Amino acid sequence: MWNFLGKYRDFGLLALRLGVGVMFLFHGWPKLAGGPDKWAALGQSMGYLGIHVVPVFWGFMAAVSEFFGGACLILGVVFRPACLLLVCTMAVAATLHFGRGDSLQTASHAIELGFVFFGLLFIGPGRYGFGRG
Repeated sequence: MWNFLGKYRDFGLLALRLGVGVMFLFHGWPKLAGGPDKWAALGQSMGYLGIHVVPVFWGFMAAVSEFFGGACLILGVVFRPACLLLVCTMAVAATLHFGRGDSLQTASHAIELGFVFFGLLFIGPGRYGFGRG
């Protein structure tokens, strides 16, 4: 009964890319626009992985990954590298939650999105992207 939807896979992938990409633009912009103080606070999350040097750099990279990664998802350009950076960013976010003693319920959003980006890493942008990878 549902088999006819198979011919619309690329459209479904586009819908996923647009929805998640737009949300990451909104999620990443305040971090990117927050400047060095915000980046340093974000970068402190790397401490849960044992990395305590240059937190401003790590926070800036997280903000760039979220904002420009969202743009890459929407456009389908440099798609796989963007997904890889987003997987790493979500892994750090999940580690932050667990490091703080938060529950799985609190960390689940980062974990779920990490799996989405991991899957998209293999799938690629589909037919309706501007790039091929």
